[in-house]
Amino acid sequence: MIDLRPIVYILGLLLVVLGGLMLLPLGLDRITGHGNWLAFLSAATVTTVTGAVMALTCSNATGTGLTVKQAFVLTTAVWTILPAFGALPFMLGEPGLSATDAYFEAVSGMTTTGTTIIGPDAETGAPGLDLLPMGTNLWRGMLQWLGGLGIVIVALIFLPVMKVGGMQFFRSEGFDTLGKILPRAFEISVGLIQIYALITVACALAFRALGMSGFEAVMHALTCVSTGGFSTRDLSFAAFPEASKLVAVLFMLMASLPFIRYVQVMRGDVAPLFRDIQVRAFLRWNAVAVGLILFIAWWQHEIAPERIATDVLFNVVTVFTGTGYASVDVTLWGAFAFTVLLTVGLIGGCTSSTVCSVKVFRYLILFEAVKVQLRRLRHPSAAVQMRYGGHPVSDDVLDSVIMFFTLFVLTFGLLVVALSLSGLSDSAALTGAWTSLANIGPVWGPEVGRTGAVDGFPTASKWLLIAGMILGRLELLSVYVLFMARFWRD
Repeated sequence: MIDLRPIVYILGLLLVVLGGLMLLPLGLDRITGHGNWLAFLSAATVTTVTGAVMALTCSNATGTGLTVKQAFVLTTAVWTILPAFGALPFMLGEPGLSATDAYFEAVSGMTTTGTTIIGPDAETGAPGLDLLPMGTNLWRGMLQWLGGLGIVIVALIFLPVMKVGGMQFFRSEGFDTLGKILPRAFEISVGLIQIYALITVACALAFRALGMSGFEAVMHALTCVSTGGFSTRDLSFAAFPEASKLVAVLFMLMASLPFIRYVQVMRGDVAPLFRDIQVRAFLRWNAVAVGLILFIAWWQHEIAPERIATDVLFNVVTVFTGTGYASVDVTLWGAFAFTVLLTVGLIGGCTSSTVCSVKVFRYLILFEAVKVQLRRLRHPSAAVQMRYGGHPVSDDVLDSVIMFFTLFVLTFGLLVVALSLSGLSDSAALTGAWTSLANIGPVWGPEVGRTGAVDGFPTASKWLLIAGMILGRLELLSVYVLFMARFWRD
């Protein structure tokens, strides 16, 4: 039986930190004179006390380290339990969501999906994002910022051991065995935090310089660098100047590149960033997607490309990176452009970034595997070695990538069917599975509100989307393994 004490101890510490962070939106609402600060006070108290009790109860498990099995359990527990406490301010204060809706919003935040449950309601008079207390909007941004960084650190520490696929190509010296990983990973994690914070500050200053208020600049910097996509406005980036979209594009692209490369840049080694195969592929594929949509716009003479160039660039990048901002209704661009957007959403960014989805690395490995098989068909007697970036690709890496693709396709299909059976239309079921499993954000369908909110979805649909968001953020395998009986045996 797995010893759960170290897991509970770490979760307890994380809850104490989460409760402490609630003091920031609490202070903001208090300063602005909004009574919503009392909701954050209650939520912070419950979260901190619960975390402290958990940590103190299991403090005798400290110093024992984590086994690989415990790491799997901890990773899933962090993205399921922490949102439950992160949802408390949404329930106890404005907008006064139900338990399901509050948990949905918190999970969407921490998984950096960006699908929101909060939208203006003409019948009940419930406020949309524009009228939410500043503290509530700040908390939404903080959840995304924490989730965006957290998955990178967890991946660096645990995925090389789990052989989930991808991270082993970004191991530095010492990332070979569990015993060597932890000390080295801690040093790299400190560097990642510094880089993450620096990029966020730079993004906030750029937004502020372009006319956003100080609060909106900070909020959008938190959700842009985390590639989360929550906004303070119901209209998202349609409410801001054109130049702000270009700044967002720059920082979304930066957040989509391997953060481990930024650590190397900080240490004076710039070359790996520019030599990285997946970085070049990611930027090239973004350019191709933008070019295709602009070309079709010119070919069909429906919309002048120069009139929509900024919106095409912005919306392609925001879907490609899984950020989920919006500036226009992309469904008006036609079926081809919409298909391009759905396709790039299933690609995602680079490994070791804040972006989710399948990741560029896995596609490159898959394409290379196909090329190797074609060569072997033409030259059966030739010894063809599969390589990536000049390095041989081991069978376990290829197996893990193939398994991920298989699970992703099966999970996507099952989720579409389940969402349809829960009462959603075909379009909402398809895009709901797409956006939750790839952690992208937007959903399209007749049930979706005019601002993109999914508050009108059936309760069963919301829980299916919650499951999809968690599965997608944790890259499927680390969750599915928990449902194997053999995993829990000694």
